[in-house]
Amino acid sequence: MSEMLTVDNERVDDIPVLQAHMHNMGLAALLDREFPTHGNWQGLSLGNVVTTWLTHILSHGDHRLNHVRAWVQKRLRTLRGSTSQPVQELDFTDDRLEIVLRVLSDDERWAAFEAALSGQLVRVYDLSTERVRLDSTTGSGYWSVTAEGLFQFGHSKDHRPDLPQFKVMLATLDPLGLPLASAVLAGQCADDPLYVPTIARVRAGLQRRGLLYVGDCKMAALETRAFVQAGQDFYLCPLPAVQVSAAEMATYLQPIWDGAQALMPVQRPQADGTPTLIAEGYERPVELSAVVDGQAVGWSERRLVVRSVQLAEAAAAALRRRLDKALTAIQQLNQRKRGKKRFSEVAELRQAAEAILTRYDVPDLACVRYHEQITQQPLRHYAKRPATVREERQLTVTAVADPVALEAQIRTLGWRVYATNQPQAQLALAQAVLAYRSEYIIERAFGRLKGQPLSLTPMYLQNDDHATGLIRLLTIGLRVLTLLEYSVRRRLAHDQASLAGLYAGNPKRSTARPTAELLLEAFDELTLTVIQEARHMRCHLTPLSELQERILQLLDLSPRIYTQLCFESVEPP
Repeated sequence: MSEMLTVDNERVDDIPVLQAHMHNMGLAALLDREFPTHGNWQGLSLGNVVTTWLTHILSHGDHRLNHVRAWVQKRLRTLRGSTSQPVQELDFTDDRLEIVLRVLSDDERWAAFEAALSGQLVRVYDLSTERVRLDSTTGSGYWSVTAEGLFQFGHSKDHRPDLPQFKVMLATLDPLGLPLASAVLAGQCADDPLYVPTIARVRAGLQRRGLLYVGDCKMAALETRAFVQAGQDFYLCPLPAVQVSAAEMATYLQPIWDGAQALMPVQRPQADGTPTLIAEGYERPVELSAVVDGQAVGWSERRLVVRSVQLAEAAAAALRRRLDKALTAIQQLNQRKRGKKRFSEVAELRQAAEAILTRYDVPDLACVRYHEQITQQPLRHYAKRPATVREERQLTVTAVADPVALEAQIRTLGWRVYATNQPQAQLALAQAVLAYRSEYIIERAFGRLKGQPLSLTPMYLQNDDHATGLIRLLTIGLRVLTLLEYSVRRRLAHDQASLAGLYAGNPKRSTARPTAELLLEAFDELTLTVIQEARHMRCHLTPLSELQERILQLLDLSPRIYTQLCFESVEPP
């Protein structure tokens, strides 16, 4: 009698890498400890459900709940071998995943989990804790707005004020951009009050002081700066116009115009090592005082008056373009043209010219002159009307740039005042400028969170607790990507080596700073084939390439995380 033969194929891809990496982070154990489940919970633990769900999200860039169960069902052998857990398809039903999201939405338990996770990762990965960066972002979607709900209308950073949104506040550790603390808030919340509680949560997680907190102008509220000072930490942020008035800015710049204040250059090396001037400035001290938790706090703040070279040049070019457009529009005001109204009074013409200057934001940069000419226009004899002469008034306008005013305006462009309480010996002016200009670090984290592979937006959930839980789940995934990338880059830097073969179409191109996305993509198309013949089972796994083995080596992972998926077995007769 012929024996039945069955062949099953499973896509393995980067599943073992992600599972091993998250195991090294201690994610599942920490989740199980900080989020105890109900006594009726059965099957895979919550921590293992989360790490497996994150594996699906990071592999496919899809956080939708209804896609996870089918994905797991097609990869049961791979998941069981990678997790050493009895993974079942029913562990990932929509109902079970919704329970996970509700559990993660618990604010108190999440705060304890984040603090424990931050401390654990800093210790395990021996991370430098000197600088923390803070910022917020928004996510927009087609949700229903309720009075006290998460989704509200507010200032949209996605340039979609017509859509409801939620807000995410994030604190990340420089230079790798590892999230330390996160907060999910209603979309109409202002940013200013979010910094103090976020800094407090970072302190609870890292358990150390003397950190430099870097943020944008919304962090510059006096209450926030006083809170940082009272906690024996440091801050660096630009001051907005409401805190540095035009008159005060003029007093900062006047010593420069008078030649009494020298400027310190700020240089940054280009790719070829050539230093390039990017900014210049000077600093001056200011004494401040405030009340924090009922206690008076006084300190000396360093005000860094800095001119950005590139910003000044771009602003000057934009100013000249606006002025040219305004002058051209004024010159054409009273020209003859079919269907065009002509002004007959100087007052009307002057009002129109001033409106143009205001529209282009150049009100004091042009010299405008108005000319009135009276001409005699003869009227010829017609029928009984005798030949006469008619007086006609003609109004013209000329406009030219005021070179003195223009030059005075240009020299004020590109200047900004930064505030810090860190001593100059620890943070010189040039270091402060370069530190603030590394804002792209947290912006890259937001890009990953909202785009591929985490794909926070668009979000298809409607319940507030589900949405909050999902955002928090994806911030864990952001940590996974950040640490995976950091581990490889640190190892390459230590070995003074680079990695080739990551770029499609250019296999010889190498890089010493590969992204986590490229590293995971390198494991695509790995397949596990299982052949079942009567009582005999054989397995075959696509052999690992040299590039894949090299990535595993850089991550301190053994190829066994893949080879252990292959086994042969013979059932007894």
